Amino acid sequence: MPKHPFVSKDRLVDIADHVPTPFHLYDEAGIRANAEAVLDAFSWNPGFKEYFAVKANPNPALISILRDYGFGCDCSSDTELMIADALGIGGSDIMFSSNDTPAADFRLARDLGAIINFDDISHIDFFERVAGPIPETVSCRFNPGGLFRLANGIMDNPGDSKYGMTREQLAQAYRMLADRGAKTFGLHAFLASNTHGNEYYPALARILFELAVDIARETGVRIGFINLSGGVGIPYRPDEEPCDIRAIGEGVRRAYEEVLVPAGMDDVALCAEMGRFMMGPYGCLVTRAIHEKHIYKDYIGVDANACNLIRPAMYDAYHHITVMGQANGPDKSRMPASRTYDVVGNLCENNDKFAHDRELPEIETGDLLVIHDTGAHGHSMGYNYNGRLRSAEVLLRTDGSCELIRRAETPADYFSTLDVLPVGRALIERTRAQHASDS
Repeated sequence: MPKHPFVSKDRLVDIADHVPTPFHLYDEAGIRANAEAVLDAFSWNPGFKEYFAVKANPNPALISILRDYGFGCDCSSDTELMIADALGIGGSDIMFSSNDTPAADFRLARDLGAIINFDDISHIDFFERVAGPIPETVSCRFNPGGLFRLANGIMDNPGDSKYGMTREQLAQAYRMLADRGAKTFGLHAFLASNTHGNEYYPALARILFELAVDIARETGVRIGFINLSGGVGIPYRPDEEPCDIRAIGEGVRRAYEEVLVPAGMDDVALCAEMGRFMMGPYGCLVTRAIHEKHIYKDYIGVDANACNLIRPAMYDAYHHITVMGQANGPDKSRMPASRTYDVVGNLCENNDKFAHDRELPEIETGDLLVIHDTGAHGHSMGYNYNGRLRSAEVLLRTDGSCELIRRAETPADYFSTLDVLPVGRALIERTRAQHASDS
C-alpha cells in the first residue's frame, strides 16, 4: 500500500517558496479528524479524557487544536507545564506524569492543580517535603515487571523499564496517600511503545481493571480513573496496517464490562495519554536535495539532518520518503522506484541518515522530499549538534492556507545563552545584524 503525502506537489512547492526548507509541516484537517475518531471510540465511557502527551509535540498551536475537543495535557516537566498554563489549561486537565522529578517541577504542578501521577513510592515523601500537602486526587504508576506478551509475541520488557512501582509498592503507596489526605485515586501503566494491531489497549485495560478491583478491595481506596497511557502505534512503513481506534475502544469496552461492572466499579473514568497516535501521521519533514555523491554507494544529501529528525539516527527508525520533484518537473511521487540511495544530512556523524539502501525515484538536485510521520517525536526531539539550527514549523489549515507556527532558529538564538560573555554578546549582535541585512 503506497504512502501519500497530505499535501499536493503544487501546494508544497508554493509553501517552500515562502518558507525555506527544511521545515516541519502539519495537517490540521487530519489532526481534527483523528481527535473526533478518538472521542467517538471511547464515547461509551462518560468520563473519558485524552491527555495529549506534550513531549510528542509541544507546539502550542497544535495543542490548541486538540484543546478544541476538550483534550488535556500530559506533562512531564516544568516547561511543559508552562506551555499548558499559557494555553489556559490547568487543574485536572493536566496529568503530570514524570520520573526522577526535580523539586521545582513538583511545585509548579501543585500550583497549577495538576493531577500528580507518582512514578515511585519514594516520591510521596519527597513531594510533601518540597511541594506541600498531598492533593485530594492523585495517581500511581504500575510496573508489572517481566515481559509483556500478546498472542503475536513479546511486545516489550517492563522489567527493564525505569518507570513505575511494583505491585507491593503500589498498594503501600495508596495507603500512604490515603493516610495523608488523598480521596480519589488513579491507576496508570505504560507497558509497550508504538504497538501494531488493535490488541494492546484492550489487553492493558484488562490488566489494569483487574488490578484496580484487587487494590480497591485490599486497601479500601476509591479508584476514580484508570489511565491507559500511550503506546498505540502508527504505520511508519507503507505495508503496515494502521490501528483501528474504534476497534480498540470496543475492545476496552468489553474488558470494562466484564471486569469493572460486575465489581460495582462502573463509574470509573478512563484516560489516555496518546502522543504518537494523535499527531504522528499528521506531520512531515520537508527537505530539499542539495548534493549528490557517488562513491561506493549513491548518496543524496538534503538540507535537513538528524537535528531536525533524530529517530532514524537514534533508533534506526524507518520513515517513508516521497520524492515530490521540482516546480516544473514531473510529479515524482507517482513514479516507480528506480535508484537505490542513502539519504543523508550534513552532520559529522555517519548515522545522520534518513534512509539507507532505499529504492526511490531518481532524485535530482533541487527536488523536494517529504519525510513522513514526523508529527510526533520529530521537531520535539531536535538539538543543535555541529551548531546546526532547528527548523521552522508550518501548519496547513483546513481552508488550504498556511501559518508559520514556529520560525526557524537563527545563529543569534544559538548564541543567546552566551550573553554572559563578551564574545557571546559580540556574536549575538553580529548575527542579528546579518539576519537583518538578509531580510
